[in-house]
Amino acid sequence: MNETKPSTNEQRNTRPEAAILPPVDVIEDKSGITLIADLPGVAKENMHVRLEADTLTIEGEVTLNLPQGTEATHAEVNLPRYRRAFTLSKELDSEQVRAEFTHGVLKLHIPKAAHAQPRKVDVHVG
Repeated sequence: MNETKPSTNEQRNTRPEAAILPPVDVIEDKSGITLIADLPGVAKENMHVRLEADTLTIEGEVTLNLPQGTEATHAEVNLPRYRRAFTLSKELDSEQVRAEFTHGVLKLHIPKAAHAQPRKVDVHVG
């Protein structure tokens, strides 16, 4: 699995909206990979996970609920959107992705495809 970065021409032609790269931990075990992305300030309804061909894209919009009549006088985060994209290996089964989103943390599990799973080979005496 690799992180996808747009080419210079793609950046010029499509001009994606500026976004924060969320920190993502990638953990691999014998069953597949698990991605854990920190997306503080993102509500579930503003979380979007897309899979197109071999590209996994994570996007989320930050919403700050300020009391009515107030405004932020100082903001550490100036961009209201998170975005990160990864190219998935052919060894992963993108049809079986499981996602959980709790308290601003997105957890995705992508199992290995059947052909990439370790298997036992029976040996016959012959």
